[in-house]
Order: sequence, then structure tokens, then C-alpha cells
Amino acid sequence: MSRWRRSGECWCLWPAQPRALIDFIGGSYLAATPQISYRRLLEGLAQQGWAIHAWSYVPAFDHQLQARQAWDAFRSCRNNLIQRMGDLPQSLRVGHSLGCKLHLLAPDGGRNSSGLAALSFNNFAADRSIPLLGNLAPSLGVSTEFSPSPEETLRLIARHYLPARNLVVRFGNDSLDQSAALLACLQSRPGDQSTWLQMEGDHLTPASAGLRQGLLGDWADDPKRSRRLRQLTEALVAWAR
Repeated sequence: MSRWRRSGECWCLWPAQPRALIDFIGGSYLAATPQISYRRLLEGLAQQGWAIHAWSYVPAFDHQLQARQAWDAFRSCRNNLIQRMGDLPQSLRVGHSLGCKLHLLAPDGGRNSSGLAALSFNNFAADRSIPLLGNLAPSLGVSTEFSPSPEETLRLIARHYLPARNLVVRFGNDSLDQSAALLACLQSRPGDQSTWLQMEGDHLTPASAGLRQGLLGDWADDPKRSRRLRQLTEALVAWAR
């Protein structure tokens, strides 16, 4: 397995002979270090022959701007990989939580991808996502809502998001998950082929089961979380074929 390398704003993992490419965006704050926070999931996918580009970011209020920044970063990394390995098929986009929303708001409308695997889609308003914001924001003179808002996000997806084939994944009793609303939005489009997958777990299931292990040793690894991550990896690979 190749080692993680930094390329611009992305962390990249390139197998010797990649058969395809995954563009990955993680959830709030976990995505600052995706090569650590999502290590086991992403390395599991790389072992199946996928090249991995994982965007590193800190969430802000302007999600439309961040969607463009991610898209630009992925395009730059793809060009670098093509120069090294030759041409590749369209990338598969994978997002977790807020990362799903950023992929869905990409300026190309998903045109240059084979689809999206949306894990634990989250589209809450700012005052729900950031505790005490509703009380503090007026006195601080800052925006109190994300751009676009949750309602406008769904309208933009219905109007402008293009790929018909997508996978919407929900884990257990995840109180942060809004996957049902996303699936309904996608399926409202003519010719949509999006599918639903319910799995055991919680909102943090995609995050690395190896994080505690890396800090504390093998005894700290959680067998249940590791098993769920393997099942998720297998499900993504099977769906992408």
C-alpha cells in the first residue's frame, strides 16, 4: 500500500495500479485530517484498487464557496494522477455528513462523476448545527445561517444535480441523519436511479475505527466498529461495480 501524501488541499492515497478514483469529503471537523479520521474506510477502499483523494477543510458558513473549493482541489489532484498513471474513468464521489452536501453543490452539478455515495447526509440549519449560535450571533454581528440554507440546498439539488445513480446510506438511530429528505429530493428528478441502504451503526460509523487503536494500541480497537466499517467498504465496492 502506498503512503498518504499531501497534494494542495487534499490527502492522496494512490495504489500501484488504480482502477478508478474516489473523491472524498468528510464531515465537520473530522475532515480537517481525513487521512486520520477516516483512515480505515479510505485505506480499505484503496486496497480494492481505488485511488483516494480526500479534501481537507474546516467548515464555514458559505457552503457553496466550499463546494467550489473542493471541486477545484479534486480537479487539480486528478490532473496530477493522470499525468502519472494515465487516463482514469469518472470519479466516484463519497461524502459523509456535511461532505455529502458539499459534493451535491459542486459547480459541475456532478457532471464529471459517476455518482455519489452519501453517508449520513446532514443539512441542518446553522443554529441546530452550532449550539448557542441563535443567541450569540446577533450580538457578534455574524451570519446566522449557512449559504445556501437547508431549504435552498434541496431546491438546488433537485434542479441542478445531474447523476441519476446515487447511493444514500443511513446508519441505525442516527439523530443527525437527514438521508430520507435527500433520497426524496433525488427521486423527484426524472429518470433518477438512486438507491437506499440502511446499515447498523451511528453517525460516526464511517470515521476510523483505527483512530483509538493508533493512539492506544491493539487493545483499544473496537471489533464491532471495525466490522461495520468492513461491511460499509464491501457495500460501497459492490454498489460501484
